Amino acid sequence: MINTENIQSIGGNIWLKNKIDERQSEALAQSANLPYIVAGILASRGVNTYSLDAFINPKLQNLMPNPSCLKDMDVAARRLAEAVINNETVGIIGDYDVDGATSSSVLRQFLEFFGLKVIVHIPDREEGYGPSTQAFDEFKSYNIKLVVTTDCGTTAFEVLDNAAKEGFDIVVLDHHEAETRLPNVLAVVNPKRLDENNDYPYLKYLAAVGVVFLAVVAINRELKNRGFYTSHQAPDLLKFLDMVALGTVCDVVPLLGLNRAYVKQGLKIMALRQNLGIKALSDVSGLSESPAAFHLGYVLGPRINAGGRVGDASIGNKLLCAKTDDEAKKLAEALNQFNLERKDIESYVLLQAIEMLEGKPQEYPMAFVFGNDWHQGVIGIVAGKLKERYNVPAFVMSVEADEVKGSARSIPGVDLGALVMAAKEQGLLTKGGGHTMAAGFSLNEDKIEDFKKFAGEFISQKLGNERLVPIIEYDGLISLGGATLDLAEKLQLLEPFGAGNPEPKIVIENVKFSRASIIGNGHVKCFLTSDTGGSLKAIAFRCADTEVGKTMLNARGEKFNVIGVLHKDVWQGNASVQFIIEDIARA
Repeated sequence: MINTENIQSIGGNIWLKNKIDERQSEALAQSANLPYIVAGILASRGVNTYSLDAFINPKLQNLMPNPSCLKDMDVAARRLAEAVINNETVGIIGDYDVDGATSSSVLRQFLEFFGLKVIVHIPDREEGYGPSTQAFDEFKSYNIKLVVTTDCGTTAFEVLDNAAKEGFDIVVLDHHEAETRLPNVLAVVNPKRLDENNDYPYLKYLAAVGVVFLAVVAINRELKNRGFYTSHQAPDLLKFLDMVALGTVCDVVPLLGLNRAYVKQGLKIMALRQNLGIKALSDVSGLSESPAAFHLGYVLGPRINAGGRVGDASIGNKLLCAKTDDEAKKLAEALNQFNLERKDIESYVLLQAIEMLEGKPQEYPMAFVFGNDWHQGVIGIVAGKLKERYNVPAFVMSVEADEVKGSARSIPGVDLGALVMAAKEQGLLTKGGGHTMAAGFSLNEDKIEDFKKFAGEFISQKLGNERLVPIIEYDGLISLGGATLDLAEKLQLLEPFGAGNPEPKIVIENVKFSRASIIGNGHVKCFLTSDTGGSLKAIAFRCADTEVGKTMLNARGEKFNVIGVLHKDVWQGNASVQFIIEDIARA
């Protein structure tokens, strides 16, 4: 048995085993006929014999609350029902990320089902996040009276208050943090309103698309109560769940409570390939198997996001609402091309950032870089990768002609939201906001060094002088022979994986690396073997230039322990297992 708690890995991490309730694990293993390692993982996540079925088979009918539990929901539902009955043209403002694309698309498809004309305004990054005067000027040209903001609007006081004074009826459907005051509009539906009663605390976890789906249920109920469906066909709301699942996973909200049911059921809908846009995007992405949460977060989501990062921000909504296969295919191909461009731009910026940081001593425990030609659409991704590479908070800035735009990612112990707010109060930043682990901000170029000093001292005070060693928590320990297809399939019972329910990490003991080689963009593939026989294909992503990758490539019969995730791999109808390596340590 390995003692990982006192061993620092090749990747510079400490491995710690998650604590489990042994009695609960035994009970689950016996009652559900589960491998002990799977039962232990369930127990460590608070699942017991009574809640097992609800966890493995979350159902909307058990988890969907009455939408009226949210403040202003009934007001919003009545106004939108009137728009349907009166065949009004409706304006929608969304965001340029996946949650914005899906939330605006769910509402748009629902309204278009009844024949309404819907005008969707998705701002690009130059226009900025949220409602704008530009959007309302566009709606005026269509003589639109009713405007719905999705995934934005809760703190857009000036723009929305002015639009309301001009005669617009405005409904906000959002999930972002709220302030004590709210915009002076018809309705603000947001589970994070400070005056919510919190009867259903898991609603605070909802992505915007989850809030929009609740609103659609409320509007549908209002129409039914008014007798609308005695003379009109009723929509099938469940068909929207593929988009709800996509937005929920990609917005990295906890997959707990209602979110878990949204994603579990949404993946089933997605597998039917009814949404022409998602079908086309799956095809252009080479996704041939039934989708899992992983594919939403790492295959489909990045392509939709690429439109907002380096291309046309409105394409995501257009794709999800495509009416023909030809239209969907063209839009999917455009997003795929934008994603390739995004990868190239990201690689360029990341390489420059690494060159700036390495080979020179850093005054503060942070990565702080900026460049004149860095595309602002990728600085958040680059910040995240620098944070992962160095295990320190990372700040990446694009120096534009009029201002410097930045993005930051953090580690436990440093609250970026508090840092940015404090820097704003001292006049170092012109704009900024975020939460504990991520933030965005703007500043003038002549304030960069002052902000660097402020951020560095803030972080140093929080972290102290001790060297930070990242921790990887794992859920179980097996030999190579235990990495079977049956175990991989049993682990799938815990899906969907994501925030709040991460994919289980497993340690495999005493293996050798066989036939290790570099493939693709710096990935290292190999076979894991052991003295007792057996072989397991494995891959470590983007690691060829790291100590982990170099060690794997140069190992000559030495034994290692490896940590990562066990995947069921389906290729041309044949199922096998593959291990995704995250880190290694000498046995």
